[in-house]
Amino acid sequence: MKTNSFWTADELRIIRTLSTPYKIQEFLNSVAYSTESHYRCPRTVVKDRRAHCFDGAVFAAAMLGRLGYKPQIVDMQAVRDDDHVIAIFKKNGRIGSIAKSNFVGLRYREPIYKNLRELVMSYFPSFYNMDKEYSLRKFSVPLGLEKYKNYQFDDDVMEVIGLKLSYIPATKLMTPAMIRSLQIVDDRTFNAGMLGADPKGIYYPSKDK
Repeated sequence: MKTNSFWTADELRIIRTLSTPYKIQEFLNSVAYSTESHYRCPRTVVKDRRAHCFDGAVFAAAMLGRLGYKPQIVDMQAVRDDDHVIAIFKKNGRIGSIAKSNFVGLRYREPIYKNLRELVMSYFPSFYNMDKEYSLRKFSVPLGLEKYKNYQFDDDVMEVIGLKLSYIPATKLMTPAMIRSLQIVDDRTFNAGMLGADPKGIYYPSKDK
């Protein structure tokens, strides 16, 4: 299906208000969390007011690009859990991130982190599954979106980007010994992270047993 490769006047009235990284995050916080499997490009996110983490990360990266940042996303890979995709940006030599998430602790990070690993590790305490297991294991190298023609306006291009994330090199965060020593998430932390989560968008590892 042919799509228009430009923003309409109505769309521009919305996205021009996203003048800082945090305003981009606030917009993502305001839209509904998508529990659907299909992808939405940035234009469709604006139209539907709905996004899951991959849609949200690509949208944020596109909006960051409009502000002069590199449009980049990073895939944080998990075991017995869903992966989580974030958009990253650098300010004053430090890295921050923007994200759409069904869970409280997996969203915005201030640009205060020295490197990508340090940023990713800030998500570790809030990255757990429904069996209360800490599930974050790896993070990908940043994927630049400039080379994906029309990705802001065409849902089909999102499939191409998603496939690329499946094969992009990733770095392990922990050794096997570290993983074996991980404790179960305490009830208070677990319940806090679940505040406002849509049950339809939750992955239950017990279903894979």
